This record gives sequence, structure tokens and C-alpha cells, in this order.
Amino acid sequence: MFKNPLAKTDSQIAGLIRKEALRHQEGLDLVAAENYPSPAVRQAVGSVLSTCYAEGCPGKRYYPGLKYIDQIEQLAIERAKKLFGANYANVQPHSGSQANQAVYLALLEPGDKILAMDLAQGGHLSHGSPANFSGRFFNCVFYGLNEKTEIIDWEKVTAIARQEKPKLIIAGASSYPRRIDFKRFGAVAKETKAYLMADIAHIAGLVAAGLHPHPFPYCDIVTMTTHKTLRGARGGIILSNKKDLADKIDRAVFPGLQGGPLENEIAGKAVALKEAGRKSFIRYQKQVVANAQTLAKTLLKEGLDLVAGGTDNHFVLVNLTKYNLSGKQVQEALEEVNIYANRNVVPYDRRSKWQTSGIRLGTPAITTKGLKEKEVRQVGVWIAEVIKNIDDQKIKNRIKAEVIKLSKKFPLPYENY
Repeated sequence: MFKNPLAKTDSQIAGLIRKEALRHQEGLDLVAAENYPSPAVRQAVGSVLSTCYAEGCPGKRYYPGLKYIDQIEQLAIERAKKLFGANYANVQPHSGSQANQAVYLALLEPGDKILAMDLAQGGHLSHGSPANFSGRFFNCVFYGLNEKTEIIDWEKVTAIARQEKPKLIIAGASSYPRRIDFKRFGAVAKETKAYLMADIAHIAGLVAAGLHPHPFPYCDIVTMTTHKTLRGARGGIILSNKKDLADKIDRAVFPGLQGGPLENEIAGKAVALKEAGRKSFIRYQKQVVANAQTLAKTLLKEGLDLVAGGTDNHFVLVNLTKYNLSGKQVQEALEEVNIYANRNVVPYDRRSKWQTSGIRLGTPAITTKGLKEKEVRQVGVWIAEVIKNIDDQKIKNRIKAEVIKLSKKFPLPYENY
């Protein structure tokens, strides 16, 4: 048995993986959707479970030999229910988008109306964008943000819901840095007799730790990803407290959308859900939020503009308009200094989605590496310095050396890559 079978079998792939690991070791990952799962999660994902085909639900499979697979998936289900206070969970969706697809398939008919946050103001592609299946198959209308406060415009949410009478309302976002008031959404959904779905893909870890308002009991269905703030294996989960929806959702996931579930990933989800029930996970999430707020304060002190004036969660959204820079320019300049963050539209953005006027900066991954407020303040100063001196290569070279020096003090949580 080779000590490193990948290096022996495929030196090209092994070499590229080593380079990717070095990129993370010598850089700072501020992509809000990314995180580093624990070694235990990685071990489960890379296990023998990737061998198995397991169409169906535990106890109701098509293939044989799944006694232990059933127990693993049932553990994931029970842990998800316990962690989020749900009566029902489906842990099979391959991604958050497929979790959303399953909900639509379970509850809607083609052409039914969905009310969701506008993608251009913080929503998600799978919430009705015309470029996505959701916008092609359903009649999607949108709410947005108040132009002055850059928080959800509740008068418009209510007015649009009353006028359009959607069958499904979605409460959730991919780039909204403030708390989402599920109780208020619940009142709108109840008045208009709509289903209410919370997509907590980005804030699942914060919800689990009690640091963000909980979608239950106000929402009929909750979807999430497991690899962002929840810090688990890649994939999705669907939750509900409505007994009459359970069978519809199960059938929408399989055979409606997916074939065999990825049982190795489900095992990784199960491990992460167990980890999320520990006090150490709550401490981690508190540090994620503290780091995001420290980053926000630092950037504001440096004179940068933040969407909605700051953050309540795990990321900040910087509006670059005053510097006449695009998000693409800043993303590329930050990448030059080994700081990784994604361009992002800002509310009422006049630039294209490829250029954007904003940059999104998240703290989950750097918090997993061990950075705290002191280091994050320095990171904020570096980001502001790059933005203000975007064409000064000498300054960028100096910052890159400083970033590498800092990042090496916080090694990745793995013995091997």
C-alpha cells in the first residue's frame, strides 16, 4: 500500500492539490460561501461510503447491502432535526440549489408565482433569476431593499404580496448583511395564504448557534447548504414542521430530481451536525460574527462605504462607487496580494453583474484558521490600502509579503491535503 497513492497514480492531480493547499496556507480566504471542514468531516467524505448506491429513503431502498448506510443517513436526519428544531429532515440534496428545486417541485406547478428577494439586491440565482431554472419554469416577482437604508423594504414586501398573491414566498439571501425577520415574513405569508420558505444557506451556522433569528415556527420549509457557516460537507438539507409536506418533499428529491444520494457526503453532513451541537461550535460562530463586525468597523474607519452600514452576520458588502472601481478590479487586486474575496452587486448597482460595484468579504474560513479581532483589523487595513492604491505595485508587493507572513501563523487544520 502506497503512503501517498494519489501521488503515485496521478502526480499531476496530486501536484495541483498541493498547490491549492499552498494557496490557502499562504493566503486569506474571505469568500463568504467557503469554509474549512474538520478532519473528521473530510475523513467521512473520503470513506468507503462513496461506493454505495442508495436510491430511496432509509428502510425503503432499491439496492441491497445498505443496513449501515441506513443507520448513517438516519443519524444525519435525527441530528438535523434536533439541531434546528424540526420534525422532518431530508439530508439527500446534493446542493442548496437542488434543495430549493425539490421544494418547488413538491409545492408548485409550472407557472405558479414565487415572491423572492431580487438577485440584484442580495437574492440568490435559484430564487427566480431568469437565467436559472426557477425563473424559466415559474412566474417570479421580487421585493428589494429601501434605497436609503439598504435594508428590506417591508412596505413593498407587503404590498407586492397582497397584489401578486404568490403561492410561495422566499425569505433568504446570498448577499444581505443584516438579520432576516422571519416572523415578519410569516405574517405576510399568513395574510396572503402563501407557503413560506426560508433559505438559510449562508446563515445556517449562525441559526444553529442562536446568533440569528430562527425560521421556525414562522416558515413552512427551510432549506440550507451544509458547507458555509455550518462548516460541513458540501450539500443541502430540507427541513419542515409540516407533516403533510414530508412525503411530497421526499418524492421530489427522489425520484423527482436526483438518483443515488451521495452517502459519503451525507456521512460528512452527519459529522458536521454533531460538531454543530457542541459548545465549541457556538464559540466559533460568535468569533465569526465578532470578526465580521471588527472588519466592518475597520473598513468604515478607513473611509470605505458598507451596504446597510455594517453587518449582523458573517460578511460585509463594500460599495466601491466612491472610488470609481469595479468589484472585478478589486477582486483581482486583492487576489494579487493573496486575499480572496468575490465581486458582488450592490443595491441599485449601475454596473453589470460581471463588473459589479461591490466586493463581499466573509469571515468563516479565516475564523476556522484561527484569526481573531487583532488579525482581522490588520486584514481590514490591508484591504483598504489595496483599494486606495490599486495601481501601486510596490504597495501590493509589500502587502502580499505581509499577508503570507500572517497566514503562515495559522496553518490549515489538516495533517495532509
